[in-house]
Amino acid sequence: MCRLFPLTCVGLTVSGFAAIAAPVPLSAQGLRLVVGDLGVGIGDVPRLDGLRFNFRDREMELVQGLNATIWSPHPGARGVVRGIAVGLPLTGAADLRGVAVGAGVDADDSFTGIGLGLIGMGAGQRIRGITVAGLGLGSGGDLEGLALGGVGLGAGGDITGVAIGGLGLGAGGDLTGLAVGGVGVGAGGDVRGVLIGGVGIGAGGDVIGLTVGGLGVGAGGNITGVTVSGLGLGAGGEIEGLAVAGLGVGAPRISGVVVTGFGAGSQNVRGLVVAPAFFKMERAGALRGVGVSAFNHVRGEQHGLTIGLLNYHR
Repeated sequence: MCRLFPLTCVGLTVSGFAAIAAPVPLSAQGLRLVVGDLGVGIGDVPRLDGLRFNFRDREMELVQGLNATIWSPHPGARGVVRGIAVGLPLTGAADLRGVAVGAGVDADDSFTGIGLGLIGMGAGQRIRGITVAGLGLGSGGDLEGLALGGVGLGAGGDITGVAIGGLGLGAGGDLTGLAVGGVGVGAGGDVRGVLIGGVGIGAGGDVIGLTVGGLGVGAGGNITGVTVSGLGLGAGGEIEGLAVAGLGVGAPRISGVVVTGFGAGSQNVRGLVVAPAFFKMERAGALRGVGVSAFNHVRGEQHGLTIGLLNYHR
């Protein structure tokens, strides 16, 4: 038929391409090559299921598939990517769900999935999943899952899961799980789990679990579990469990076993305190247990045993 009516075949070919190529409005500056809802988008195409390539997003609303960009979105852009976001070098959206890879990855609202930022990665509200950043990783809200920041890692809310910061790691809220900071680990709220800080560990609330601080460990509330500090260890409330410090331990209440390289002080003790230099009990307190030190200075009640070179009891 084409041999007889060549112009007819040309017309069919043009019509078929027209059904596939559906240009979007000029304001979006993009081209859609689609069959139904599936296809390829080039430029700032608002909606697409398939492969979308753009320099920098402004009009993007929803991409389900692959979204590849060269630069991060314009300020105020509110797009959503469900699938794979690739930055050459930067990528981002208001909401990223799936896999995101780039030198920099940025989600204005939230990220859920697997993310790799060769330099940095962040979200304005929440990060959930497996995330790795070469330098810094941060979330304005909660951070959940496995998170690794080559230099630092932080969240304005809670951190839950496994979190590792090459230098430091911090949460504005609670920290639960395994947390490792090359220099320090800190939280404004409670800390629960296994905590390792190369220099120090601190919490505004309670510390519960296994805690190891290279120099110091401190809590505004209670410390419960096994706690080891290279120099000092202190709590604003109670130390409960096993506490070992190279220099000193102090808290208003101690319940358990405390071993220090120099001295210890408290107001109320239930348990065993071993401090080579001195062990001091404050007024209006009580010792119910055993104190072992060169100088046991008990200024309150004593219901137990003190062993030392000099034992003083009012």
